[in-house]
Amino acid sequence: MLMGMLIICAHPGIGQTEKGQPTGEQTLNASSSSGVDLAQRMQKLTEAMARTQARLEESQQELMQMRQELADLLHQLQPASQSDTTASDSAQISNSQSASSLSAAVEELRERQDVVESQIATHEQAKVESTSKYPLRLHGLVLFNAFVNTNRVDIPETPAIALGGAGNTGAIMRQTILGFDATGPRILGAQSYADLDMDFNASTGSTYTVSLARLRTAHAGLRWGNMNAWFALDRPLISPLMPSSLTAVAQPALSWSGNLWTWNSQVGVTQEFALNEASHLRLQAALIDVGDAPYSTYNSTSRILPQPTAAEQSRWPGAQAHLALLAPDREDAGNQLGIGALAVPHRAYGYQYDGWAVSADGRLHLPGHMEISGDIYRGLSLGGLGGGAYKDYAYYQDPTTGEYYLRPLDSIGGWAQLKEKISDHLEFNEAFGTDQIVAHQFRPYVSGTGIAQNLVANRTYTGNVIFHPSAYLLFSLEYRHLASSQAIGSGAESNVIGVAAGYSF
Repeated sequence: MLMGMLIICAHPGIGQTEKGQPTGEQTLNASSSSGVDLAQRMQKLTEAMARTQARLEESQQELMQMRQELADLLHQLQPASQSDTTASDSAQISNSQSASSLSAAVEELRERQDVVESQIATHEQAKVESTSKYPLRLHGLVLFNAFVNTNRVDIPETPAIALGGAGNTGAIMRQTILGFDATGPRILGAQSYADLDMDFNASTGSTYTVSLARLRTAHAGLRWGNMNAWFALDRPLISPLMPSSLTAVAQPALSWSGNLWTWNSQVGVTQEFALNEASHLRLQAALIDVGDAPYSTYNSTSRILPQPTAAEQSRWPGAQAHLALLAPDREDAGNQLGIGALAVPHRAYGYQYDGWAVSADGRLHLPGHMEISGDIYRGLSLGGLGGGAYKDYAYYQDPTTGEYYLRPLDSIGGWAQLKEKISDHLEFNEAFGTDQIVAHQFRPYVSGTGIAQNLVANRTYTGNVIFHPSAYLLFSLEYRHLASSQAIGSGAESNVIGVAAGYSF
């Protein structure tokens, strides 16, 4: 029926005329025209039907194609139960699986988006913005220390030598540390970086005065793969390791008892060479500006302006180098064995002399979660590095001529620590350190009356337990025994008991 209607409407000669006369088959039945006219009309009608049929087939194909595309879209956006009911069973199963996969993928994307949005929100809250707009990360340790000294010591809060006399008890928070790590732009193909640490141990000496911030260490440099060019304020290269302690932070553990720890300005280069998959070499070389020892320089009360150090008066920087063999399985906490050397020109009271040192250091992991580490050294005028019994040299002034006579002092020392790491949360540390000068070199020049000026040897025995209940909380209990010997007179000893509680961030 539809086909007939389309054919009748499509032919211009079929239908009603403007005057309402009958058309189509009625006209053909009533007409008396010749057979030739009838054949021509039939031919035209056949051609019109063929054209209409072709157009209809094209329309049907387009319609089927549109339906298929619509069905595909519905299968992707709707569950399989709402798909085309005319599809075969196999097509329904396939479409259902596709829809389920798509739905799972969309759900996963939503979850990831929620996580990313949460991380972005957290970052916006915790972000520290620098002027350079490059990443900057704050870190620190809020540290509380309480102490009991059974006898008098040099600095009650951070003792290094025993002086003899009545003891003391107290508590501080000046060993709290604050610092930052920064990553900068790439320069000449290298990654730039910087970090800085400070504490609050620069007290003015008054009990009621707020402690002042003090610069501890600082580093900056450029890193090209295995090569690193840097400048820093840090401990000397010849003494890379450090004992573990939470009660000795302002001055590291075993300071002035075999641990060459003092922070001095340096500029140098580090190069690493891979030997094999299990080990590599690290070569470091640097120039260093070594400060004066606490009791080496003659301190005139008439001085107002800061004076150059003995190393600076020589007008030449010191030089140092360190070579270490490392096992990279634990990065900077793995096994290592190193040797070092240092030479520092000095000039004091018109005398030119050279301080020097050679050292050996190592760390070895043992069975049973144990580790042994330490450092030994031998040298001359090491007071500016934290050795030499607080002295670079001894001097004597002739009362008649006023001329100074100076003798650089040889020194030897070192330390060793045994660490027992029970778990990631609990460790025990036992350590011993000693530093001493050659007594017979020093005795002819003794002029001071204080034990620090007369000190020839200092030894520290220590043991502590450090507990980490979480990655942020730290607790420690530590015992130290200080034994200090004088060139003239008896020595002194003191027991130090300290507790620490900290929050690391």
